[in-house]
Formats: sequence, structure tokens, C-alpha cells
Amino acid sequence: MGGSSVEDNWEISSLTSGPRTLVLVGCTGNGKSATGNSILQKKVFVSLAKSSGVTQTCELQTTVLRNGQVLNVIDTPGLFDCSVKTEFTVKEIAKCINMAKDGVHAVLVVLSVKTRFSEEEEAVVNSLKALFGNKLTDYMIIVFTGGDDLEDDEKTLEDYLGDECPKPLQKLLDQCGNRRVLFDNKTRNQEKKDQQVQELLYLVNLVVAKNGGKPYTHELFVELKKGAMEPNDQIEEGTKQVNEELLNKRLTEMVELKFKETNSRLEAQLREEKSRLEAELVEQKSRLEALLLEEKLRFEQQLAEEKAARLSAEKSRLEQQFKEEKSRLEQQLDVEKAARLKAEKKVQTTKEKSKEKIHKIKEDLQKTEQKLREQGGKWNCAIM
Repeated sequence: MGGSSVEDNWEISSLTSGPRTLVLVGCTGNGKSATGNSILQKKVFVSLAKSSGVTQTCELQTTVLRNGQVLNVIDTPGLFDCSVKTEFTVKEIAKCINMAKDGVHAVLVVLSVKTRFSEEEEAVVNSLKALFGNKLTDYMIIVFTGGDDLEDDEKTLEDYLGDECPKPLQKLLDQCGNRRVLFDNKTRNQEKKDQQVQELLYLVNLVVAKNGGKPYTHELFVELKKGAMEPNDQIEEGTKQVNEELLNKRLTEMVELKFKETNSRLEAQLREEKSRLEAELVEQKSRLEALLLEEKLRFEQQLAEEKAARLSAEKSRLEQQFKEEKSRLEQQLDVEKAARLKAEKKVQTTKEKSKEKIHKIKEDLQKTEQKLREQGGKWNCAIM
């Protein structure tokens, strides 16, 4: 299965002695309660497929492993969901601190492979770090739920993370030392159930070893318990509980202070980001204007080239048309010229024939006159 590699023969009994306290955190619907049940290997947390959160308050359940070690698992509601009010968050954090009176050995950030790592989930982790300090990441283990879905798709956790893993998720994995494990909370295979719990407990041991065997006890734990204890309280060490009213008051003050510090830091980051974005916007604007000018020049050049090409084509077409028309007119002119020459020749022939006829008529007329003259002389002689 996907996750950190562990030898197949690794035994749960290899976990060092001493109680271990694990806290499940994450957005509503990622399967925190189901994961808690898988870790404890018994159904003690209410887990249902609902659009709204099932877990309404922090809940602690304990189991004893085969080697006799005590394992405490704290299930939490979506403490930092957008719909959750500050008063509820304060109350539940106080309750969680009371439950983890000896500190937390590992914080299990539960994510689902069914959905991509969202801004809301990133905000949950950032809120935890803002409240309890960046050192909290030294105690974090990422638990991915939905192993059955990956198995149906014939994929491993490595395949899932390799498919364009979001940068915020990769950053979180890097901060957690890449401690991650895949859980199938629906499996009925006991060997698989044992294996995924073994992998998780192996990572818990790594966290404990990395932190010198000391559980996470942020100053928030220490200060709250010191400031909220009644002076005259006579309660045995290891079993004492913090006065809830004083704890809530102190926690509210600290949460508000943390949130103010976070808000101030975020506002400063926002101003820096705004300045950066404005500078980037100016740079992008200049770059876009340059690109626009370049595109305009390219378009104008292309337009001029297309216009020249069209004019050249039109010129060639007109020249061809002119040649064809000229040839047609020349042919027509030749025909008309030939017709004129033929007509002129015909006229010339007619003129010549007319001349010949006139000449003949003249000759006939002269002959007639000659005869008349000759006959006239005869008449005169007769008369005399």
C-alpha cells in the first residue's frame, strides 16, 4: 500500500513503552473519526457519510495494544472550518488540552484523496501553526484517507502525489519530513488493517525519537495550566484538571492575541503581496503594451503585405485583361480593316467600271454627233 515503507514483519510491539497521545485534525468530511476507529481497531467514534460534520466536540478514546502500551486518540470537530465560531474553537481547544494533559506525541493531519488539497485545508494547518507555533510541524503526520478509491483505480499514494501535487501540499509534506501514510477505512481485511496501523505507529515512533522522546507541550499548554489552576487546588500530579472557566478565559485571551499577531503578520504579508502584485501588474502592463505595439506593427506590416499582394494581383489581372482586350480589339480592327479594304476595292472596281461605261458612252455620243454632223452636211447639200 502507499505510504512510508515499512518491513512486512514489523510488529506493533516494537513501539516503545509509555502512553501515546494522538490528535486527529482536519476539515470536516475528510474521515477523521473513521481514521480514529481504524487506529483503535474498534468503532468508538461516530462516523457517517454526511455533508455536514458528525463530530460535534472533542472526544478521547483509549485502547491497549497487544504489548500492553496505552494509545490515546483524540478526535476533533472541524475547529477551523469557515462556519465555526471563535467561541466554539476556544472551548474545544481547551477541552483538547485538558484531554492531552501530558502533551501530544503526534498530530495527525487527515486529508482525503477524493478531493484536491484546498485553500481551506491549507488554512487549517496555518491556523494550527499560528496558534501553537511552527514547531508543531515536527509532530505532524499526514494521513491520507480513501485508500479504497486509489486501489479501485489501481494507483498507489505515490501515483496520487505524483499527479501534479499542489505546491502547498508538497510544502506541507516537506515541512513534515514527508511523513505520510495511506488509510483504507473501509477494508475488512484484518492484515491490511494491521499493516496501516503499524505504518502509522512506526511514524509516531519516528516523531517521538526526532523530538527526544518529549511530547508536544507548547507554551500554550504550560501557561494555560499554570494560569488557570486555583491556588488552593490539592490535586494529584498527572490527574489534575484545569478549571474550565479560567481556562476558557485565558485561552480566549491567548487565542485572540495569537489571531491578532497572525492578522498583523497576514496584513503585512498582504501589503507586501499587494505591492508585489502592483509592481508585477505595472510590469505586465508594460509588457502587454510592448506586445500590443509589436502586434500592431506586425499586423500593419501584414496588412501592408496583403494589400501589396492584392494590388499586385489586381494589377496582373488588369494587365492580363488589358492584353486580352487589346488583342480582341486588334483582331476586330484587322477584320474591320480587311472589310474596309474589300469595300474600297469594290468601290474602286465600281468606279473603274463606271469610268469605262462613261468613256464608252462618251465615245458613243461622239460617234452619234459625228453621224449627226455628217447627216447634217448631206441635208444642207440637198437643200442647195
